[in-house]
Amino acid sequence: MINQIRQPDRLRSSAIGRLYQQHASAMYAYIRQRVSSQEEAEDILLEIFAVALENPKFAMLQEEGEQIAWLRTVMRNKIIDWYRRANRYQSVELAEAANHLFDDDYQAPEQVAMRNEEHARLHSAMQGRSSLQQQVVKLRFFGGLRCAEIAAVLDKREGTIRVLLSRSMNLLRAMYEEQ
Repeated sequence: MINQIRQPDRLRSSAIGRLYQQHASAMYAYIRQRVSSQEEAEDILLEIFAVALENPKFAMLQEEGEQIAWLRTVMRNKIIDWYRRANRYQSVELAEAANHLFDDDYQAPEQVAMRNEEHARLHSAMQGRSSLQQQVVKLRFFGGLRCAEIAAVLDKREGTIRVLLSRSMNLLRAMYEEQ
C-alpha cells in the first residue's frame, strides 16, 4: 500500500521528505477511508506532496506543526476535489460500457454498415425504373400512403397504381434474388 509508493528522489533528503516519511501512512489511511480506490488514494497523497514542493508558501512555514496543518488543509481540499470530479463525471467500468454499448442491435456498427449497403443497392435498383414507378414506390414506402392516396396525388386510377407498385416490387424482388 503506502510503503509501495516510491518516494521521489528530491523528497528523500528534504524537510518535505521527512514529513512524508513520518505522516504519509496516516494521511494515506485517512484518504483511503474517504475515496473508493487504492489508486485514487495514492494519487491524492502524491498530489498533496507535489503541491507542497511547488508552493513557495510551504517553504516559508518554519514549524513542523504549521507544515502539517498546511498539508492537512491541502489533503482536505484534494479529497473535496476528488468528490466533485466523481460526482460530475460518473465513471463506468469499460467492460460494463462495452456490454451495453450496442444493446440495440439496430445501432451496432455492423448493422449500420449492412443497412447502408442495402440502401445503396435499393437506390441503384430504383434508378433503373421509370419516373412514375419511382414516385409510386417512394410515396408508398417512404411517404406511407395507400394506393388510393397515391392515385389521388398522381392523378391516376387506383388500379394503375396497384399494377405499377406490384410490377416494381416484383422487379426489385427478382433483382435481390439474383444477387
